[in-house]
Amino acid sequence: MSATRYAYLGPEGTFTEVALRTLPEAATRELVPMLSVPAALDAVRSGEAAAALVPIENSVEGGITATLDELAGGDPLMIYREVLLSITFALLVRPGTKLSDIKTVTAHPAAQPQVRKWMAEHLPGALWESAASNADGARLVQEGRYDAAFAGEFAAATYGLEPLVTEIHDAANAQTRFVLVGRPARPSAPTGADKTSVVIWLADDHPGALLELLQEFAVRGVNLMLIQSRPTGEGIGNYCFAVDAEGHIADRRVGEALMGLKRISPKVRFLGSYPRAGVSPEEVRPLRAGTSDAAFTEASDWLARSQDGRI
Repeated sequence: MSATRYAYLGPEGTFTEVALRTLPEAATRELVPMLSVPAALDAVRSGEAAAALVPIENSVEGGITATLDELAGGDPLMIYREVLLSITFALLVRPGTKLSDIKTVTAHPAAQPQVRKWMAEHLPGALWESAASNADGARLVQEGRYDAAFAGEFAAATYGLEPLVTEIHDAANAQTRFVLVGRPARPSAPTGADKTSVVIWLADDHPGALLELLQEFAVRGVNLMLIQSRPTGEGIGNYCFAVDAEGHIADRRVGEALMGLKRISPKVRFLGSYPRAGVSPEEVRPLRAGTSDAAFTEASDWLARSQDGRI
């Protein structure tokens, strides 16, 4: 396995590349662009890359389905850290293009909900077509296949384009969350400000099936940060759920919640416990009474004493 290579959703000039370059270790790695999320993750599975950075969630539309589905299926992978990046778009065009000249635009599908209102106001007659990434959309504009692309302003120089309009976003303070994914190994030690990601399958479709899964977290005081249903591909009504929970698998409340899920779910895939981006331990909400590691230890000791007649 190449320990010096990191893959990312490319080509050059994507927001994913910008996010990857915020990691200190990126300065000592060979950064390899891939044309899709599956290709980036398959590079890790095959050993072509030690890790891959891919988008997994944005604050406008929620989870990135291509990433969630890839992590739920195929050979297991693990998330080791996350990166948050503020997102704003520029409309990139070939030199000399005016707004009135634009009949076709392109970008990654996740960009469309973030620029839809702007486009309706300023380019109401333009035809949208999706690209593999925002930077790939810029490349297609360079080749003359589209009139304009929504991408990061920083991509303009790479593809010989001009930013006709900048600071485009329908939602202020929009962010995208990226995750660094590698092959399975022991998670890093808890930091006090961690997140645990899993995918959970329903045993069968019956009233309260999802509630039964959620109760495993709720009764142990584990807060959920994301839950998104995804079809399993096994027919209508068959779903799995991608879940992000506060805490680390080494925390008793989280570990016992996962054990509870494993007892009632036919399949649970652990995707990793890792530090939360931009959050310090001091900013984490206080634990609910009775859900600290000390409380779980005290309860376990009480049970052992009771079993031994030491009451």
